[in-house]
Amino acid sequence: MLFSLHIENVAVIRKLDIAFGEGFNVLTGETGAGKSILIDSVSFLLGGKVQKNFIRTGEDRATVSAVFSGLTGSARDSLDALGISQDDGELMVSRVLSADGKQISRINGQTVSASLLRQAGHILLSIHGQNDNQAVLQKANHQKLLDSFGSYDAQLAAYRSAYAVYRDISSQVQDLTKNEQELLQLKDILTYQIKDIEQMHLVDGEEEKLVKERDHLANIEKISKMTDLIYRILYGSEKGSVSVLLDKAAIYLQQLSDYEQKAAQYADKLKEMRYSLQDIAEWANDIGSTDEGDPTARIDEIEGRLDGISKLERKYGGDIAHVLRFCAEAKEKLEKFDNSTERLEKLQKELTAAKKVLDKASAELTTERSKAANVLTGRVIEELVQLDMPKVRFSVSIGQSAPEPDGCDDIEFLIATNPGEPLMPMIKIASGGELSRIMLALKTVINDNDEVGTAIYDEVDSGISGKTSRKVGFKLKKLSSGSQIICVTHSAQIASLADHHYLICKQEESGRAVTDVQELDREGRIGEIARILGGLNVTDTQRKAAEELMDEKNPQS
Repeated sequence: MLFSLHIENVAVIRKLDIAFGEGFNVLTGETGAGKSILIDSVSFLLGGKVQKNFIRTGEDRATVSAVFSGLTGSARDSLDALGISQDDGELMVSRVLSADGKQISRINGQTVSASLLRQAGHILLSIHGQNDNQAVLQKANHQKLLDSFGSYDAQLAAYRSAYAVYRDISSQVQDLTKNEQELLQLKDILTYQIKDIEQMHLVDGEEEKLVKERDHLANIEKISKMTDLIYRILYGSEKGSVSVLLDKAAIYLQQLSDYEQKAAQYADKLKEMRYSLQDIAEWANDIGSTDEGDPTARIDEIEGRLDGISKLERKYGGDIAHVLRFCAEAKEKLEKFDNSTERLEKLQKELTAAKKVLDKASAELTTERSKAANVLTGRVIEELVQLDMPKVRFSVSIGQSAPEPDGCDDIEFLIATNPGEPLMPMIKIASGGELSRIMLALKTVINDNDEVGTAIYDEVDSGISGKTSRKVGFKLKKLSSGSQIICVTHSAQIASLADHHYLICKQEESGRAVTDVQELDREGRIGEIARILGGLNVTDTQRKAAEELMDEKNPQS
């Protein structure tokens, strides 16, 4: 239960401390006194968002903290699962919002993330307000409400697991089969590219060799003339070639050696030089001599191949090595396409098997949901009859839908509030007062299962009055026997049933509005309930009526 609440620097609240009691707690006060701010503060404490003007004007931060006590059973187990320990069933939660937007959340003095704070908040306390009324109307929320009531976690988990497998295989099949025309086109493109490259029979490095050969052939006449001249100068002339002159010089040096010993060495060197010159001359002769005749045909052939290589390089890579690599990768891709048919057949078999598992899990989940829906229907109708809707009909429609993460069930709550009317979606027929009671009935039934220790109802009396409000009050009173109920109300019929009654009022201090709260004793309660009953001035008649309301017993208890 929520044992104590501290609020500081929130809107018109400068500093406020409330110690709540067990059972049925009621908050009343004039319109604008700050009741909604108190609810907003609790929502903020447990991880909710706030408006920009949440922090009191002129202050640099707002603080909300609370102590929860009497935590037992599933609440303690759930908190333990989150790694949150409690001392003797007590837990302290605090949250600070700075003017710069920074927030600090703590549980038992330890800083925690906003996500962990929200998870703990769902275990500790639930808030039911006008937004919840609208949520009850939305079909999108009906499955979640039914699932929170039913006891089929195992079936839901089995379905989710089967759905995950089915969805994964289905996605793979879709990837293989979608845009089949595009895939076929891509396969044709790869086939063309491979043929385009392979028909050239490329050899890595051949381009450089072809360029050299082309350049040689293009200058063959010049080369032939120059090499012929080189050959004749070095070796080819019997009288004036360098070789002949070297031979003569060597003979003279050899003769000179009879007089100069070193001349013989120079003679030997000239002979060696003659052999080198002979090699050069023969090389030049080989380069210059050709039996190819006109080289134009070969040049054209080379130019044609170089042009073909250049085109491939422009399309597939910067050089032959890149083109060959591109061809290898295209072959790998094409091989995968060739294997895709076999892989698709295998996946389709797996998908069929996964669908059978999913259908079985879906059927079991639908069966359990149908059982829960029947029980929920009876319980909600029972609650609505007690809330002054005796002719109401309520039903949970369960149709079939395509597989979704949480089942194949199309769930919607239907209601008929008047005799002779057909069952229709609640959003089409429920009035404000009816909606408040429907929400209370659903929350009453569902809260029996969720075991949240504290529930706050914000203006649950909206749209109702008189004996209907009284019945709502008795319902809240009954709920408080199993959990702590905190109710913000404008109804005397509800407030008069409280175990603990708190008056929220706004006053002026130092020229500024300040909200305060005080727990009322019996006399204070009589005066406040009489005020709510009506009139500018509280009369003895109103006070007597207030006392009678406070002392009346629940006729259904």
